[in-house]
Amino acid sequence: MKSVAAIDVGHGKPLVVDEIELPDPRPDQVIVKLYSSGVCHSQLHQMHNAANERPMTLGHEGTGVVTHVGSEVTHVKAGDMAIVTWVPRTPKQGRWAPAKSGVTYQEKEVSGSVYTWGQDVLTTGEYVVKVDDDVPKDVSSIVGCAILTGSGAVLHTAGVKPEDSVAVWGVGGVGIAAVQMASILEAYPIIAVDLDDAKLEFAKSMGATHTVNAATENAMERVIEISNGGVDYAFDAIGFKTTTEQILPVTRSGGSGADNHGGMAVLIGMPQPDQEMTIWPGHFMFHQRRYRGSLGATYPDKDFPMYLRLHKEGKLRLDDMVTRRYKLADINEACNDLQSGEITGRAIIEYDV
Repeated sequence: MKSVAAIDVGHGKPLVVDEIELPDPRPDQVIVKLYSSGVCHSQLHQMHNAANERPMTLGHEGTGVVTHVGSEVTHVKAGDMAIVTWVPRTPKQGRWAPAKSGVTYQEKEVSGSVYTWGQDVLTTGEYVVKVDDDVPKDVSSIVGCAILTGSGAVLHTAGVKPEDSVAVWGVGGVGIAAVQMASILEAYPIIAVDLDDAKLEFAKSMGATHTVNAATENAMERVIEISNGGVDYAFDAIGFKTTTEQILPVTRSGGSGADNHGGMAVLIGMPQPDQEMTIWPGHFMFHQRRYRGSLGATYPDKDFPMYLRLHKEGKLRLDDMVTRRYKLADINEACNDLQSGEITGRAIIEYDV
C-alpha cells in the first residue's frame, strides 16, 4: 500500500514529505494509521548524524488505529486504538535493533524499524501497545516517548517517594514529564534547571517548586542550597557533557558503613556517540553516591494505561504539555523550532484521518 511520510534523504538536507510504499506485514508486524505523533529531540540527533543510513524515516511516538496485523501478532487486531513506541513490550538485552520495516522510498528500503512521522506506520508488533478506544487521539501520542522516558525514570529507575528531593536538568518534553511524575509522587522540593526563563516558568506551572536559571546562576550551588546539602535524585534530561557531569555532585552525600548511600544521579538525555565525561571517583567511594542510566524505563503494556488514567484524572497533564501542533507538511518548521529552543513542552504532528 502507498502512504506519505517525512523522509531524510541526505545529511544536512531538509526532510522531504513524499510517497512511500508499505509491503504486506510480515508475521510479526502491524500497520497503524496514525492520528498524531510527537516531535522528539532524538530525531534531531538522528538527522545530525552523518553516519546514519539514508533514506531514513523518523519518529517513535504516535497514536493511531490498527489496520493490518501479521499472522503471529495476537495482542492487537484491526480496529484497535494503539500507541506506537520505541520501547519493546518484552524486555530485550542491550539496544535492540529489529529488522528494517520493509518500507521503501523510490524503490530503496528505508532504514529503521519504527517511524511515526508518516500517515501509516509499518513496524514490529513489539512497538505497538493497545489502549482504550476513548484515549485522546492527539496528546496521547507523547506517552510513547516523552512520558515513558521522563516519568518512567522518576517512577521506576529512581523510585522516588513522598518528600524525596528532586532536581531536573532540562525541562523540555522529557524533563517536564519527569517534573510531573515527581509532583504526582509528592516529592519536595522539585527543582527545575534550565537556561530559558519561559521554560522554567512553564516547569513551575507543571509541578516544579523551585527553578534555577543556569545561564545566570551557579546551578550546582543553587540546587545544593535549595535542598539543604544535596538532592536525593538528580535527573539529566539533556545529555550534554556539562550536564552529565553536574548531576552527581549535587546529590546528597552518604558515607562509610552499610546502606549509608548518597543520592542518585539519573541520565535520561541521549549522549552523543563520541561523548565522554569526567567524574571524580570519590563521589562513588567516599560518598556512596550512585549514577544510573535510564533507557525508556517503562513497562509499556502495564504503564501506558496507567499514564493515560493519570491524564484522565487530571494529574498527568498531557494537554498542557502539548504546546505546539503541526501538520506533516510543516515537519521542517517543527524541527527548526525544536532545534532553536522555541518549543516549550512537547510539539506534535496531527494527521488528517
